Amino acid sequence: MTIAIINFKNQVLSHYNWLNRIDRKRHWLRGRAYHLAKRIIDLALVFLVLPLLFIVFAFCALLIKLESPTGPIFFVQMRTGKGGRRFRMYKFRTMVVNAEEIKKQFVPVTENGELTGPLKLEHDPRVTRVGRILRKTSLDELPQVINILKGEMSWVGPRPTSFGPQTYSLWHTERLDVTPGITGLWQLYGRGDVNFDNWLCWDTLYIEKQCIWLDLQIMLRTVLAVVDRRGAR
Repeated sequence: MTIAIINFKNQVLSHYNWLNRIDRKRHWLRGRAYHLAKRIIDLALVFLVLPLLFIVFAFCALLIKLESPTGPIFFVQMRTGKGGRRFRMYKFRTMVVNAEEIKKQFVPVTENGELTGPLKLEHDPRVTRVGRILRKTSLDELPQVINILKGEMSWVGPRPTSFGPQTYSLWHTERLDVTPGITGLWQLYGRGDVNFDNWLCWDTLYIEKQCIWLDLQIMLRTVLAVVDRRGAR
């Protein structure tokens, strides 16, 4: 698997020059100083956009209720965070109410919850009409600002998995060394189009290069990607 990771990273770095140019050794914020600065930026951004968030939250909640008056607005799911700790992650509900119950009919998983097929279905029949809009615009992810405030997530980091750390292979566990995020390299370039091993390659590449400059670049490029509506399903 090590050779596969190296080959994957070399291909990525040769294709994305901006990412290849980032070297965290050149940045003076490292270790605890970097994590403290990142936490400050996370909280500052949340409070900066809070007035707009209230408006967007209300609009999304209204759309969800108009389509499904008796269904919940939020979808809450246990996810795996830093150190393998499980936490409740919040999203706007984009699927039918019984989506988790019928998941195995559409998403192939083992009895332990491991994926045996694509991470996302190209045309998931469980997604509602409003849900497709929310996913296309990535608005469904906004409630995760609650997780940021609680310190469970960051704006940028590896995406937290729904399955527990006991299903991880040994080399997968590197992603558990950092706080998971709303967006990251995988969301930018591999979202819904790669298997879990490739997903992990994106994550380990981020971990190797993580610095404030990389985080800011990812956030900016995420905004541009959302406007361009790339990768969302």
